Amino acid sequence: MTNPRSRRVAEQIRHELADIVLREMKDPRVAGVSFTAVDVSSDLEHAKVWFTTFQADHEAARQGLAHAAGFLRTELAHRMRMRTVPKLGFQYDESVERGAHLSHLIDLAVEEDRRHHQDQPPRDDEAQG
Repeated sequence: MTNPRSRRVAEQIRHELADIVLREMKDPRVAGVSFTAVDVSSDLEHAKVWFTTFQADHEAARQGLAHAAGFLRTELAHRMRMRTVPKLGFQYDESVERGAHLSHLIDLAVEEDRRHHQDQPPRDDEAQG
């Protein structure tokens, strides 16, 4: 379990990175990137940053973020009051995509079930009731 300080630092990093990418970065590979979570090591030396993107090529977005890691870390240093700003590692968050896929599968199953029940004649106990 992470300690309260690590959680606060992680949330502040997530918030600041979102602002920096939105306002300061011009790299088209990171356009539409959203940060979903940050895991900070207990010694605050490393931060794993989870992101999603609206672009189809999330690997290009990850490369853009990795390329800008030094810039992002420098910007974080200006914005946060920390002796050491964690080294940033970026990881694509598949949970949003996986959730959308599961939701789509559920919708398909519900529609198939609906069609299946429409095609069957009513049972005797349903017709009388």
